[in-house]
Amino acid sequence: MKPSPRVAAFDVFGTVVDWHGSICRAVIDLKLDVSPSEFALAWRGLYQPAMAKVREGQIGWTSIDVLHRQNLDQILDRFNILHLSEAQKVELNLVWHRLKPWPDAIEGLHRLRKGMMICTLSNGNLALLANMAKSAGLPWDLILSAETYKHYKPDPESYQGLCKTWNIQGDSLLFVAAHKSDLDAAHAATGCQTAFIVRPDEFGPEQQANLGPEARFTYHADGFVDLAEQLGL
Repeated sequence: MKPSPRVAAFDVFGTVVDWHGSICRAVIDLKLDVSPSEFALAWRGLYQPAMAKVREGQIGWTSIDVLHRQNLDQILDRFNILHLSEAQKVELNLVWHRLKPWPDAIEGLHRLRKGMMICTLSNGNLALLANMAKSAGLPWDLILSAETYKHYKPDPESYQGLCKTWNIQGDSLLFVAAHKSDLDAAHAATGCQTAFIVRPDEFGPEQQANLGPEARFTYHADGFVDLAEQLGL
């Protein structure tokens, strides 16, 4: 029988909030002459390679806000968008602070919070995550970030830091994500329980493959409300 988790830690981008739809809306609001979906996917496509430079020691610790801005400048050049002012670029980069939650997220988090502590473990920096929580009404008990541990996921130190922060063993931790590689890395680092959340629209029209249940994950849920129900909350 699985022990009841004491802490649930959540990946954020794509799991809790809809980055693709939110960026598309920002592109539409700016009336950029580009496919909103293509722009969002291209910007997100530079996310992992940028963090890899930090993880591999090519550059020193650099926050996601800074990496997002560097990536944005590349994408604006790629799409030949040359007319934005510096103020507009700064504001567009801040879209990551205002990402909209998935429809089930707020209700589901409140339900889950009744039975355990809930926190983030995102590669987003602390200020970004705090601003997002304020904007979206996300009811975290604690905001933790790769910035807290100076290791971007999937470095094991970021997941292990969760257990140290909460002073728990891995089997008391439930890691929640819409990305199977993130769950695999969390479990390998800590032995935690895992919950895969199905987010078929994360990449917009570019459907993510392999959203089906797999035995290695403790839970498979269609959203946070479904996960709460499976946990009896």
